Amino acid sequence: MELYLIRHGQSVNNALPEDQPPVQDAPLTELGLKQAEQLAVYLADGGNRDPRYSPATGYAEREETPTFGITDLYCSPMHRALQTTRPVAAALGLKPEIWIDIHEHGGVYQTTPDGIVGYPGRTRTQVIADFPDYVLPEGLTENGWWNVTLGSEPYYTAVARAIKVATELKRRAVETPLQSDGRPTCIALISHGTFIDALIKALLNQLPNRGYYYLHYNTGITRIDFVENERLLLRYVNRVPHLTPDMIS
Repeated sequence: MELYLIRHGQSVNNALPEDQPPVQDAPLTELGLKQAEQLAVYLADGGNRDPRYSPATGYAEREETPTFGITDLYCSPMHRALQTTRPVAAALGLKPEIWIDIHEHGGVYQTTPDGIVGYPGRTRTQVIADFPDYVLPEGLTENGWWNVTLGSEPYYTAVARAIKVATELKRRAVETPLQSDGRPTCIALISHGTFIDALIKALLNQLPNRGYYYLHYNTGITRIDFVENERLLLRYVNRVPHLTPDMIS
């Protein structure tokens, strides 16, 4: 199985000056929308895709017709991830599925003069109205999906979610490593910087901490292959070949 971890496009919060507090559930900026479009073109083209790993030889093998071959597309319920996913889904001809557990560390909240205020996130009706082709989980209701009483989620809870997601991905890699045509199952997750950092550490059995960090630019791509005997290959981290230098953020 192949896994592609992709950060969302630039959000309004990413572009805010450091002295301004972030807004809750920020949308993409104009640059972020352009980054998402370029990401979609790149994933649909597949011409620059790295060779596949061959379990038979232990080496990479190039195919006659390179393609990412993404079979499953998941995204965070946060608005910036939903927006980033839309052009990707259209380009790949896939129906994306919202996976609540891959949301960003902290949840949906805003810092105010009176303290941290939690927000529920977008409701089921709001998501369906803007993203009608997405597959919604039961946990996304008319009351949103984030527990407002939590305010801002602590880091250790985000790490626990990452471990949970890593465990599920490893299970899928064992149970459905290949498609019916013999090609690897290929999963793409469109998520967030801090969560992707925690997920990579969970997948690689590294201790969760903030002492080192797997940085991702907006729409940066990381590839991890699951091969025989539950072995993982970290193929690359934070690639942005689809962006021109002036688009990297």
